[in-house]
Amino acid sequence: MSATHPTLSVCNLAKRYGETPVFSNVTLDVAPGEFVAIVGESGVGKSTLLNCMAGLDTWDKGSVVLAGENLAELGDDQRALLRRRRVGFVFQAFHVLPHLDVAQNVALPLMLLGETDDARVEAMLDAVGLAGLGPRLPQQLSGGQLQRVAIARALVHRPALLLADEPTGNLDPATALKVMDVLVAQTRGHGASLVLVTHSEAAAARADRVLLLTSEGVAPRVHPA
Repeated sequence: MSATHPTLSVCNLAKRYGETPVFSNVTLDVAPGEFVAIVGESGVGKSTLLNCMAGLDTWDKGSVVLAGENLAELGDDQRALLRRRRVGFVFQAFHVLPHLDVAQNVALPLMLLGETDDARVEAMLDAVGLAGLGPRLPQQLSGGQLQRVAIARALVHRPALLLADEPTGNLDPATALKVMDVLVAQTRGHGASLVLVTHSEAAAARADRVLLLTSEGVAPRVHPA
């Protein structure tokens, strides 16, 4: 994909649950290496929008083009393979596997692609400040450390797009600041695009752009709350 094309292009996206509209007319492009924060009231569909961007959820109107691929034209298996290759995820709840050690958790995206690269896993752990902790189990880490594991896992396969859903929501303010430092530094260092859904003003302030999602679409947020 040429660097002149967006990593992600969403056009006139609309989503309903039965007769209940969630959002409509959502249009946005995310450039390679750009950090976009999406804010909005609870229940407006921010997490649902992220799921649509990754092809994890369906929509009722519009299009999503990820890394040059129109998701509506891909089957389930093709979408899954595109996600494995091109997308990384960071969630509020960490989603690390308790029966795997830290290094194995970070290596999961590579394993799903049939790859093994212990040196890259070690380099990612070092980059997020967890050097030497690969053999530990998740239960032996703090919340902030677990979120760093999630960031390392999300970037180890060098995705084009990182999707982060309230990644600091379970952390105290000081730890949240440190985690955002790592997230932003690593995303920019890898040249990945980052779309962050957040209620945190401190997290949103780090973005290149802040967009407000409402039921009628997204628009630049002119006046931060």
